[in-house]
Amino acid sequence: MSRLRALVELVALVVAGGLVAVIPSAPASAAACAAPWQASAVYWGGDQASHNGRNYQAKWWTQNETPPGTTGVWQDLGTCGGGSTPPPTGGCNHPNWVAGTWYSVGAIVRYTNGLYYIAEHDNPGYDPVISTWYWEPYTCSGQPPTTPPTNPGSFVVSEAQFNQMFPGRNSFYTYSGLVAALSAYPAFTRTGSSTVQRQEAAAFLANVHHETGGLVHIVEQNQANYPHYCDPGQPYGCPAGQAAYYGRGPIQLSWNFNYNAAGNALNLPLLTNPWLVQNDAAVAWKTAIWYWMTQNGPGTMTPHNAMVNGAGFGETIRSINGSIECNGGNPAQVQSRVTKYQQFVGILGVSAGANLYC
Repeated sequence: MSRLRALVELVALVVAGGLVAVIPSAPASAAACAAPWQASAVYWGGDQASHNGRNYQAKWWTQNETPPGTTGVWQDLGTCGGGSTPPPTGGCNHPNWVAGTWYSVGAIVRYTNGLYYIAEHDNPGYDPVISTWYWEPYTCSGQPPTTPPTNPGSFVVSEAQFNQMFPGRNSFYTYSGLVAALSAYPAFTRTGSSTVQRQEAAAFLANVHHETGGLVHIVEQNQANYPHYCDPGQPYGCPAGQAAYYGRGPIQLSWNFNYNAAGNALNLPLLTNPWLVQNDAAVAWKTAIWYWMTQNGPGTMTPHNAMVNGAGFGETIRSINGSIECNGGNPAQVQSRVTKYQQFVGILGVSAGANLYC
């Protein structure tokens, strides 16, 4: 067709009010982004996560390997857009900060106060308004998102208060690891009034302080006890070895049956890999919260129920080590826990309540 003929036909279409423009078909939109990858999260084969504007799928169990990784565990599914982690764009379209998520230098986030911060140093999701060495305020242009920022990992104890409670803690026990573990049991420190929530947090952390010498010890110090924590009568035995189930973490998880039960509840391979509890802060905190929320121990109720139902701090001691300490068994140890609890509720600005002893 000549150019003249094409022009005539185009004019005819315009005159007839039927201008037809041939527009190239738009490229297919990118898939929605999966949930953001988190260093503390456990991913099983088939699980998906997004990172830096791309979706990835785990080929087998993995944790703490940033996609795309170096071991081949992550399959790159391509660019993603939409969902919770859109690829970087201009203006103020930056993602909401999520506690426990790894942020590299240069990452920009929107904090819960609606303001923006840029990572000055790599960090595992530290709070931008508390960990100011890692974050700097950031000014961006454009219209900010209308969706209010959220903080799904919010905790009634701030990082500053946590540091005040544990001034000499081992660097393994990170605040970000604790916050990341909260998702395992959403009712933990979120049940009842604000006073009850803070009392429960203080009770949990007071017992943790006692069990670990102020969050100093990651593993049980008396290695002579290590072979004693294997109950061969369990049908699953002790696949990690007879001496592998010693006390670890904030509440010193021990025995093969406890590692098995905690692993099943948390979807973690703790029976075959109990060392996860001493190598990953979030896993360590999760096992402590698991015990607090689900186990009666030598008591008659879980420590969580003791605090939210008004039984008092003394019953948390009974549920953790009551067979040895309560009813006059070791009053000095009980007093140590009570004293720390009273100190911690003071830091959080609430009363200690009744029934402090067991």
